[in-house]
Order: sequence, then structure tokens, then C-alpha cells
Amino acid sequence: MFHHEFFDVYPFEAVPLDRDIYLMDEKWLPEYEAYMLSVFAKSAGDAPGAVGAAAARKIDEFALQLSWYPNFFTRFHEVAITLPKASFVLCVGSWRYDEKPHIFVNSQWLENLYARSYSIFALIDAIGVKKALAQGALSRDKLIRLRKRIDELASDHPDISFVTFADTLLLKSNWRLASDGINPTYAPERFLTLFREFQDVYRDLLGLEIYCVLTQGSNEFYEDSVLHISPSQNHVSLNSLGIPFAQLLEIDKAVRAAIKTGVHGPQDIYMDRMIWNSLRFRFGFDKRVEGNHSYHSPLTETPGTYYFASCQRLMDNLDRSEISFKLPA
Repeated sequence: MFHHEFFDVYPFEAVPLDRDIYLMDEKWLPEYEAYMLSVFAKSAGDAPGAVGAAAARKIDEFALQLSWYPNFFTRFHEVAITLPKASFVLCVGSWRYDEKPHIFVNSQWLENLYARSYSIFALIDAIGVKKALAQGALSRDKLIRLRKRIDELASDHPDISFVTFADTLLLKSNWRLASDGINPTYAPERFLTLFREFQDVYRDLLGLEIYCVLTQGSNEFYEDSVLHISPSQNHVSLNSLGIPFAQLLEIDKAVRAAIKTGVHGPQDIYMDRMIWNSLRFRFGFDKRVEGNHSYHSPLTETPGTYYFASCQRLMDNLDRSEISFKLPA
């Protein structure tokens, strides 16, 4: 197939990087070839099948690291995914006819890509705990009241898991695409409103400030609940394995180092570039010029970028007309 001189066929090792490509089901290979031959013959009809927007970022021995754009209709939403070499079928395009490269993939892999769930992770940490402990400011009574208040917030958000350990709180929710390819359950702005609630709780009960790190993307526990508790009640799993959870910890480490060395000052919200870009900001707010810094993105082995700002500044600049749930004033 694809022997015409106007076809550009790319082997796995030579897939074009950092440019627009399309993901397409292998079942459309014959129809796509016939369509393109008709294009070359100046008698083209409608293009067959459906495509997904993507960009290849890195070629490994056994996989392609891709940026996938599941929803470019209502927000700029980018998700880091991995295409195993075993699921790669063919990459073909035609630069002479301005036809972007199409990566044809295994049908089951593509179906799973659209059917599975994805996750948003948040890490909330208290500031000044060591000093407060040394001063005896964190009594057992205060900590019990904090735990009770977190229980109440968790009850208000049953689709989000809440896991606390030491002075750290981990949050996780799942989102998935709808049948029309839009992802209405993806609502990262909701975590900003929840963080605001936690700010009030920690200030009122402990007199401490907090900060939050946010990431989103593919999670290998994609068919599982947001939290697992064993039948014996002594094993708790956050059901988290994948790029966004690893990024969460790396961003937290990078933020601490950057503040300590004076690279940038402290803020209360830090988020990976992909979740930052997916927020629905009001027209006129230039999200590209906000404070940002690089970090080592694990698993992808590529440099990452995190953005930082105050929660209030972000809340003030959200496009409230485009958000499906009520935001506080």
C-alpha cells in the first residue's frame, strides 16, 4: 500500500516530531489510500473515518511519546500519552498536498484511548508546620477538628478521593470523554474552589497557610475507583500510577528548590503546563506571561514547565461564563 510517489511513508523510528499529526484507526487504511489517490487524481470526495489531533514528542525503543488533544472545541486540553510500538501500524502523509502525517494505530488501542478514564491530582501541603510543632501550636484537639472538617469536605465531594498523611493532603478525581468526543467531566477549575475552602480551614483551625500542586492526565488505574480500601481496612491505595502523579511529586520538589535558591518567590498554586493551559481564562488574560519555571518531567524524560500564581489571581481571571459549575464570588 501507499506506493504512489506523492505519499510520504514514515517508519516508526522516523515519525515527524513536534508538528501536527492525526491518529486514525487501522481499519480505515484502504479507504484512506483510495481517498488520497483520488486527491492526487484531482477527483477527491470526502475523507474517510475520524481522526484525533496529536503531536509526537519523543521516539523511544518501544514506544512513541505523544501529546494528544482530546478536546480542542471548548478548551486547550493536552494529555501526555504513550503509543506502544506494537500498536503502531503505519505513518503516512503527503507534503506535496499539505496532508498532515496520519498515524494508523491498532483498533483496540485507539478504542481504549477514548473509552478509559483519566485523572486530576492535587497535592496540598501546609507551610510552617515544623515551627508550629516546635511552639506547641498544633494540639491534638486542633488536629482532630481539622480531620473532622476534611471529612465534611470529602462528604461534599464524593467523586474526589481525600488522603492525608503527616501535613500533606492528596486529592484525586477521574474524568472521561463523552461519546461525542467532548469531556464535560473534566473541570480543573473546581480544584481551585476546593483549595480556597481548604485555605479557610487551615487558617481558622491551625493558623497556617497552604499551597497546592496540580497535574492531570493518563493514569494506569483507569478503570478503578478514585480510592481503594482493602476488605481488612488496613490497605489504602490512591490507585495512581502514571505521568501526572509522578509529575506532582517532581513539581513539588522543584518548587521547594526554586524558592530556597531564590529563583522565584512562593505562591499558593503551582501547576503543570498542560493543566494550566486547559483552564478557561477570561478574554484578555495572557496566561503565557505568568510566572513559570522548568522541572524534570519523570517517565517522559523530557523537560517540563510549571506555572505559579495566587489562587485569588486565577479565580479573578477565570471565564465564569464558560464554566459549568458555580464558582464563589
